[in-house]
Amino acid sequence: MSESGDDNGYTRRDILSLSRTLLVLGATPAAALANEPAQEDARPMRRIETSRVRLRVNGKAHELELDNRTSLLDALREHLHLTGSKKGCDHGQCGACTLIVDGRRINGCLTLAVMHQDAEITTIEGLGTPEQLHPMQAAFVRHDGYQCGYCTPGQICSAVAVLDEVQRGIPSHVSDDLEGAPQLSDAELRERMSGNICRCGAYSNIIEAINDVAGKRA
Repeated sequence: MSESGDDNGYTRRDILSLSRTLLVLGATPAAALANEPAQEDARPMRRIETSRVRLRVNGKAHELELDNRTSLLDALREHLHLTGSKKGCDHGQCGACTLIVDGRRINGCLTLAVMHQDAEITTIEGLGTPEQLHPMQAAFVRHDGYQCGYCTPGQICSAVAVLDEVQRGIPSHVSDDLEGAPQLSDAELRERMSGNICRCGAYSNIIEAINDVAGKRA
């Protein structure tokens, strides 16, 4: 290209000057010279599918419009601002997000909120208050069943559900008699609580707290 200009009337100096200006502005020189806008990504955007979800949490009814991919844990933490249930591994391996749903304990990170329409959900906030602790919460305090405290909400929810399971006669993998009433031994409790990890290692104190509430001091 000569300094006098190309077939379109642009000189080399014009193109270099325009290119520098367009690069600073984040535009494409070639598209500008052709008087055409830069092409956008032609891939279609994925439409977010939402659902109206009704939940009863700690005795209160809630109705939420949620992305269908929202986990129950995220619905509670991000939408209802109940942050007592912790997000630990987010893979169902640590138990920090344990909730009581329709009387059964589950990992909140492994289930979708839309799967629990009209469910009765209890989080750590629904068990007790600072002024009136749940017996299990009080026992954790008495027996120092926590250190950093991050896993404690899930540990307590799980412990409450464990005693309910035993009272209903639900056996575990270490129950000697699958048809008889489960014995509340330390081995039985450790097996049932094995899905709740305490990285601080307060396991023995947790067992003492559960035995205390069960009326059997370790």
